[in-house]
Amino acid sequence: MSLILHVSDPHFGTERADVARALTRLSLAVRPDLVVLSGDITQRARAAQFRAARRFMDGLGAPMLAVPGNHDIPLFNLWARCTRPYGGHRAAFGDVLDPVFSTTALLVLGVNTTRTHRHKNGEVGEQQVRRVSERLAQATARQLRVVVVHQPIDVMRAQDVPDRLIGYAAAQAAWAAAGADVVMGGHIHLPYVMPLPGLARPMWAVQAGTAVSHRVRPGVPNSVNLLRWNADEGVCTVEQWDHSESAQAFEPVRATRLAPARAR
Repeated sequence: MSLILHVSDPHFGTERADVARALTRLSLAVRPDLVVLSGDITQRARAAQFRAARRFMDGLGAPMLAVPGNHDIPLFNLWARCTRPYGGHRAAFGDVLDPVFSTTALLVLGVNTTRTHRHKNGEVGEQQVRRVSERLAQATARQLRVVVVHQPIDVMRAQDVPDRLIGYAAAQAAWAAAGADVVMGGHIHLPYVMPLPGLARPMWAVQAGTAVSHRVRPGVPNSVNLLRWNADEGVCTVEQWDHSESAQAFEPVRATRLAPARAR
């Protein structure tokens, strides 16, 4: 059994210390094979916020794959936004903005969907779609094939349509045909698992809420996802874990069973 802990939108600079401690306890208890951090790591892309985020992520006790979000590009420092937009992210999380994690059971491909000329919206370009597709085509039947973006690859509510990833339709079609099982994202602070219709093979959007920030949506607590992949049975279970104020802990609230198609 392989386990991925999906953390998104912690917005360091707005984090709640008690929730952060609860998430650390969860990660150390379940011991994931990988922690995926799907963007908006900081609130304002400040060096101190990136350092705090890195210290926290290191404390989760697992390998990590991180992609930037729109909040991880300087907003008010226009010089930095134009000349070194990813300087803070690179200093804390490394130079690679499209990271890859691969084991015999997992293939996880990060995609940087932020753009310096866009304040909020994300985009996936033709070259990115092609690069991910080519790497997916090399996966084995035992690998769960995951793509990580920041902005959602698809949305469930009409009000979230403006936040959907630009280029989503082409990416969905190409990545599904190439063998992707799951596209992880964040950005809208709304957790859900959504089957994506009309594709060559089954593929799901798996969205996470904000992990530790006080910037929660009404009625949506801090939350993370745990993905359990049983390569022998070909079953992936996505568990949503919400933070309970009364228990001061993350607790499982729902589980969704996925059965990815396997021709290879």
